[in-house]
Amino acid sequence: MTLPAVPEEEGWPTVPHPAAPGAQPVPPPYPAADRAARHAFRSRRTIPASLAALALAAVGFVAAVEIVTTLTGRPVSWLPQGVLLSWATTTRWDQPAVLAGAAVLVLVGLVLLILALRGGRVRTVPVHTGDPDLVIGLRPRGFAAALARAAEDVPGVHSAKATVRRGSVTVVARASGWDDARLSEAVLHAVTARIEALDPIADHRVSVSMKERR
Repeated sequence: MTLPAVPEEEGWPTVPHPAAPGAQPVPPPYPAADRAARHAFRSRRTIPASLAALALAAVGFVAAVEIVTTLTGRPVSWLPQGVLLSWATTTRWDQPAVLAGAAVLVLVGLVLLILALRGGRVRTVPVHTGDPDLVIGLRPRGFAAALARAAEDVPGVHSAKATVRRGSVTVVARASGWDDARLSEAVLHAVTARIEALDPIADHRVSVSMKERR
């Protein structure tokens, strides 16, 4: 995409923009490579996995202690064995309470399985490579810093800060004696060009706000 030039006004030099990515070798779209990058950078479901493991370990430990102490003739009686045995011998498997409990367990198991297969949120910014065996990701802080530097390269901008959150980029630039509309547009063009040059897989919406330099 070719970025339109910002018109030159009196007292304001024309803002040079980085070259459009079309002038650089850009890898062709490759859905398999993009899927591999997204999957590789998904965080592991550490908390759900830890909770499930602890719950299973606790149940297994209590059951083992109950069985071993009962066989040795000294039951610890952590669980009401008489009540549980009576319930198990008098309750049919097709009763509503049993079916409801089984359905809940199946549902919990499916949820845990889906969480494990999908993985967590992507905490990096994967970029296009065109090769499923070559996975590259940028740290969000480094990605934001690169965009902030692109904004600071615009004449008239003294400092800038970029924040990246889930497909959106917010740039706050500080300048003094600036033309709001013109400088905002120049910063938007510069940041957009830098995003296109970095070529992330996900689209990013850019919003720019200008503040007076103190």
